[in-house]
Amino acid sequence: MKSASGLRRQIIKSLAVMTMGIIFLSVFGSYVFYGVATAYMPGSISETWMPSQVEMIWIICTIITALGIALFVAIRLSRRILTPLNSVSFSLRELAQGILNARAKTDQHAMGETAQLVHDFNAMAERLQYMTREREFWNAAIAHELRTPVTILRGRLQGLAEGVFTPNNDIFEGLLRQVEGLNRLIEDLRVLSLNDSGHLELQLDEVMLAEELSVVIESFTSTLNARGFTLKQQLDPTLKVRCDVIRIRQALMALLENACQHADPGALTVRLNSSEDSCYLSVEDEGPGIPAEAATNVFEAFHRVEPSRSRKSGGSGLGLAVVKAIVEAHGGHAICQSTSAGGTIFILSWPIQLETK
Repeated sequence: MKSASGLRRQIIKSLAVMTMGIIFLSVFGSYVFYGVATAYMPGSISETWMPSQVEMIWIICTIITALGIALFVAIRLSRRILTPLNSVSFSLRELAQGILNARAKTDQHAMGETAQLVHDFNAMAERLQYMTREREFWNAAIAHELRTPVTILRGRLQGLAEGVFTPNNDIFEGLLRQVEGLNRLIEDLRVLSLNDSGHLELQLDEVMLAEELSVVIESFTSTLNARGFTLKQQLDPTLKVRCDVIRIRQALMALLENACQHADPGALTVRLNSSEDSCYLSVEDEGPGIPAEAATNVFEAFHRVEPSRSRKSGGSGLGLAVVKAIVEAHGGHAICQSTSAGGTIFILSWPIQLETK
């Protein structure tokens, strides 16, 4: 692609060409005029300070030609500078009026900086339109996730108030589960909002992480066993890590819940180890696996993989997004990969020693 010259360079070049053209016209043209006049019309040359009629015609023609050169350069510059700027200005007014598909137009005559301005404006407008669509999607998704537990709570409470249901432990335990689900959804949304705004704060401490994670794994053992999973631990007991242990435990809980809801019953392996200056925490299942093209988007909020991972077990669609937010707040990364055995492994990695702010 032909690189466009800078706007300043183009203006200087155009003005320099215009100036040289006018100087050449005035000086060289004068030599030619007086040479021809002396040779063929010697009487037409004035001997006083007042120009003769022929000389006046020459002066007027020279002025008109110089103005023509200046007008040509001005039109050329204005087309290259003002046309893209006017297009951006008009599109900005459309954006201000809520027309998010407004885009500035340019052509091959636009100069470097003005062409870049149009490109950057269009990129900004596309980003704004994308963010607006994402906000609308988030609002709809959050409303959908809140509607089910709220509807259940309302129905149960109304039934209790009207005497349809007899108050007992099962009813109250069901209500508590719905409230806990709502509380978890609200906490997940809070974590994601804090992370997006750059205000997700960490309480960093040096801990023996294996001990902390064992508590989480033990709390999930009975639930996973009831679902047909065999839980395996491969935790390095000597690994000392500087991290927010509450957030890391929250991330592990989300990974185990994700496996419990979507993975096939079988072996579920939790590993904790280190390599060089990084800590690695992973959860591996035996299937059904995630397609490679979907693995890169699995950590997005409200993203679900269909049909390899069923939605029949529910879930808000925020768990893996929270996992990514937590590990990135620690300066690390979260990845999802398929295993050779046909399963899926989620790997969280972050520096063992974090720089304190």
